[in-house]
Amino acid sequence: MSNPVIPYGKQEITQQDIDAVISVLQSDFLTQGPQVPAFEKALTDFTGAEYALAVNSATSALHIACLSLGLGNGDWLWTTPVTFVASANCGLYCGAQVDFVDIDPKTYNMCPVSLETKLKLAQQNNCLPKVVVPVHLCGQPCDMKAIRRLADQYGFAIIEDASHAIGGKYDSKPVGNCEYSDITVFSFHPVKIVTTAEGGAALTNSVELAEKMALFRSHGITRDESLMTEESHGGWYYQQVELGYNYRMTELQAALGVSQMTRLSDFVTARHRLADRYNQLLVELPVTRPYQLPNTYSGLHLYVIRLNLDAITKTHREVFDALRNNGIGVNLHYIPVHTQPYYQDMGFKHGDYPHAEDYYHNAISLPMFHLMTEQQQDEVVRVLRQVLLETK
Repeated sequence: MSNPVIPYGKQEITQQDIDAVISVLQSDFLTQGPQVPAFEKALTDFTGAEYALAVNSATSALHIACLSLGLGNGDWLWTTPVTFVASANCGLYCGAQVDFVDIDPKTYNMCPVSLETKLKLAQQNNCLPKVVVPVHLCGQPCDMKAIRRLADQYGFAIIEDASHAIGGKYDSKPVGNCEYSDITVFSFHPVKIVTTAEGGAALTNSVELAEKMALFRSHGITRDESLMTEESHGGWYYQQVELGYNYRMTELQAALGVSQMTRLSDFVTARHRLADRYNQLLVELPVTRPYQLPNTYSGLHLYVIRLNLDAITKTHREVFDALRNNGIGVNLHYIPVHTQPYYQDMGFKHGDYPHAEDYYHNAISLPMFHLMTEQQQDEVVRVLRQVLLETK
């Protein structure tokens, strides 16, 4: 491989970030100290949500979000097939059943029309979902007004899986403000827009949900006397009032997150500059560029193209492999969840969600990270053009 690999995503760790983490290492607290609340405040300050619960992963955030909403045996959780498996697995963790709603072929997000059609049928069969998890794929917000209208009509709760979307906006307001949802979840994995190495957060405007998620985050244990069944025995006393988990975020992670949040707007602005440039550079190639839903501002975690396979001589896999072999670190987000063996064992099958499957057959995620140079981007486009236009 003659060219250096250009990854599809990459974090930036500055001296400011390193100093923040070293400061924690030299402090009295490595966990359960002041940095986690500081990170949570940074999240609420940025988004406008009332409460934020920082945890060790977005998967954990999804889990405690479902638990706080009372999801359990006999309930249904619906999400999109085009997402990482965690968006669906969180329902299974709670003992609920999982189903999917096909995507809008333009936005790649959950289709409100398909959702409404499925809800009407579910109402007739008395199996409406308790929780719906729309996923802001690539950072593009879903049509949350339409989904909220359906939630009000059919009585389900909404968890926004905004793992890709911190820094994005819907109707000029920050994603994460929970105006149209009960809970919003963010991810801080290294390839995401902001990183805490591993980590996630659940945001809400409900004090009741925030208190429940705080319990589920930390073993179901409380020192709050108002939540106890009897008067405290003393300063040492705590009670376990729920079956919780150890999903806490460390001080090291939170300090990194606090530092990263100071640059969030710069990160997203840089991604938009790159996306605009991609849009111009790819205009004459046989690909479909990303569509932007009106009244939204994407976090642009990913830049996904779809190959016009009828206009080229190579297969989807041949294009993907040729790009990788030439140093371009492309990826594919995601394999539809219902096609995974674990879900096929539940009865899901190919053909269930045709728009999601069509997407999978020609989608490719091009490199997108805020430190990407124009020279790197030019190289991505040069190789892509060469691969798409050459004959076998």
